Amino acid sequence: MSDHARSWLEMAQILDRGNVNGAICREELPTPALLLDLDAFESNVQKMMSHVREHNKALRPHGKAHKSAEIAKYLVNAGAAGACVAKLSEAEVFAEQGVGGLLITTPVVGKYKIERALSLAKIQPDIIFCVDNTRNALEFSDAAGSTRLFLNLAIDLWIGRRTGVQPGAPSLALAELIDSSPNVRFAGIQAYAGHASQVVGWEERSKISREAMGQALDTKQLIEKKGINVPLLTGGSTGTYDIDSQIDGVTELQPGSFIFMDVAYRRIGGKDGPIYQDFRNALSVLSTVISRPVRDVAVVDAGFKAFSTDQPVTPESKSTEGIVYRWAGDEHGILNLSHTSQSINVGSTVEFVIPHCDPTVNLYDRIFCLRGDTVEQVWSIAARGKCQ
Repeated sequence: MSDHARSWLEMAQILDRGNVNGAICREELPTPALLLDLDAFESNVQKMMSHVREHNKALRPHGKAHKSAEIAKYLVNAGAAGACVAKLSEAEVFAEQGVGGLLITTPVVGKYKIERALSLAKIQPDIIFCVDNTRNALEFSDAAGSTRLFLNLAIDLWIGRRTGVQPGAPSLALAELIDSSPNVRFAGIQAYAGHASQVVGWEERSKISREAMGQALDTKQLIEKKGINVPLLTGGSTGTYDIDSQIDGVTELQPGSFIFMDVAYRRIGGKDGPIYQDFRNALSVLSTVISRPVRDVAVVDAGFKAFSTDQPVTPESKSTEGIVYRWAGDEHGILNLSHTSQSINVGSTVEFVIPHCDPTVNLYDRIFCLRGDTVEQVWSIAARGKCQ
């Protein structure tokens, strides 16, 4: 059925069902729209799962990339150990919708958030919280004292220039404190080298990641020499998955962007050349041309509010060769058409590969999942805006 054969109310009712079963097609979607190419997405998941299995690693993909319980469940069903999340509020959404095996990669600090963490642990007893200081660890231990819960605490290492306790002796001291404290158990080590993930050039990226993870391995051995079991050493990213998976002692990888991909990742280079092609571009934004003010210019309805703007790159046309995009404000993008021979008119749609997937996803309420030009599913981005 074409978009001229039914009303918007009918369209909205179909979209709200979520499982649209091919009832609508790409050209009918309201724009700007966040699209997921299911064939590319499924291929990416299968490739990553095959890789970690081959290297005897677990996979706990990072949910901050997609913020969708449907996607988290898909990944678990494909063999993932669970889901990483960046914030407590993301974990609450995932747990409420039945996603287990959660690891909150950012420290949970403050009385009210720790109270929420306890409530969350009642729902998902296997959830892991990361700590990087004595005070936070003791706060968890004390708060859990009034419950029958044992909270799982992993130490977060300072190897990625974000959060973390210094590797070596400071980490050992924190591990010993957790191991000896009531109501908590030592779950292992998180060692996320975020600064390595998008280093340009595979050899240089490998060098930096191996240096960072080497500190984590040394710390793991130091803790084990004191008789404390370290069952988990988790880290890694989409840019370093094929590096960190080669390192003995790393037990788990936590990449996120591999399911989607974006312009920024494509530019870091791979083993086989200057373009990173290990995973397919599965995520895009569909826009509509709303004006043709002059011959070689078109204006689309997708600007700052439709794409992330944190990277020094712009959206790249996926559907039409030769188009160059530039920012034109919150609601608009300007297209230079001087190098394309394709006809672009008011009402035409143009699809773009996005600059950076994580913050772009956070701009949308739902993602339209397509097989070819047919929409099969509409997945909710339920943890959108959950940054607490």
